[in-house]
Amino acid sequence: MRASTILASVPLALVIATVPAGAQEVLTGEAAFGSAEDDAVGMRRHITPQDLPPPSHHENDPEAPDFENAPNLVDAPEGAAPEVPEGFAVEVFATGLTQPRVIRIAPNGDIFVSESEAGRIAVFAADSAEDLPAEPEAFVEGLDRPFGIAFYPPDEPEYIYVGEASQVVRFPYSEGDRTASGEAEIIVSDIPTERHWTRDLAVSQDGDRLFVSIGSASNVAGGMSEKTEEEIRAHEETHGRGAAWDEEENRAVVRVFDPEGDNIENYATGLRNCSGMAVQPDTGNLWCTGNERDHIGPDLAPDFLTTVEEGGFYGWPWYYAGGNEDPAHAGERPDLGEDVITPDVLLQAHSSTMQLVFYDADAFPEEYRGDIFATMRGSWNREYRTGYKVIRALMEDGKPTGVYEDFMTGFVIDEDTVWGRPTGIAVTPDGALLVSDDANGTIFRITYEGDAQ
Repeated sequence: MRASTILASVPLALVIATVPAGAQEVLTGEAAFGSAEDDAVGMRRHITPQDLPPPSHHENDPEAPDFENAPNLVDAPEGAAPEVPEGFAVEVFATGLTQPRVIRIAPNGDIFVSESEAGRIAVFAADSAEDLPAEPEAFVEGLDRPFGIAFYPPDEPEYIYVGEASQVVRFPYSEGDRTASGEAEIIVSDIPTERHWTRDLAVSQDGDRLFVSIGSASNVAGGMSEKTEEEIRAHEETHGRGAAWDEEENRAVVRVFDPEGDNIENYATGLRNCSGMAVQPDTGNLWCTGNERDHIGPDLAPDFLTTVEEGGFYGWPWYYAGGNEDPAHAGERPDLGEDVITPDVLLQAHSSTMQLVFYDADAFPEEYRGDIFATMRGSWNREYRTGYKVIRALMEDGKPTGVYEDFMTGFVIDEDTVWGRPTGIAVTPDGALLVSDDANGTIFRITYEGDAQ
């Protein structure tokens, strides 16, 4: 039986999935692109730059199709539950939240969730899973679209940093605090908010620096003014290789700053919208999810997961997926072509890949240790849907293989209708996986129960 159709009369019960992982065949080439119709637990894909089709149109093409295909969002059907691999179990951890997005776990195990639409940071006690559905407390309210959450210092935090749409603020924090004990202190101010407004946060492994992701103000920066080669060189000296300008200045970047908000500068450029960030436990490498550009084809440009190198340039707006030139900027920056860093894991285009987390616990089978879980909120601008799932990116010895598989699916009812959009993700101290659905205000908890009987 399928996990999405059992225990209809007990919607909050533990649901042990019996969806087999299936054969470990890896889809490659054109077959790897697919759509939500092809999704299935255990389905593996490997997309490479060589697999990508040529652009079918471009940003300024008057005949280019422009799909406005937002899903019809409905409540979860009675008894519905996401589908996960055999031996795993899904339960509803919490309901009634308002656009729950980023989930972060405090060192003491308390669970913090940004409710972007409500302007609130909610907190659940570490032992909330003992009595479900869990009830949150409001750590702080009245924020402007809060998204990223970070604890600083990482091991014994004295502050909680929050990424609002236009600024980064921090609140005093002591272990176990469920409400903020002081007012917000502005650390980074005046972040522009046009178009992409989600601001994720991460802390370097040594605790010396914090990172904030700032997405672009447009699709492919079509309105930038012309600059001479000398002007471009001068701009890049202070903003980074490949950095855009005008309304895109300090956009499509990851910025770095010290804990007081000083010495802020661009850490990496050319990242159209790094919606989620995480630091890899074993290496200290910064990673991010990439939401790529629209209007150049249904399978372009691929979303991605990637390490973020200091001083690295990732292509936007001139290039994508390595040295593939965007047709809207054809011939404009040949000097950048060899400098573009190709992302580590290419994903299905238009999937709205949001958050990622490294599985560093031991409650799941050993094969999961060190792998990446990432959420895909789902497409709104593609004829055939992609996303609406949680994927697992396979790693070997701490390095990406480029292969990823469907881990949590079942949210798409038909070509028009979906009942969930996975967004936030975190690993709890007991090794469970928490996933937020910002469409229906739900958080799911996934555990491993062993082989299903």
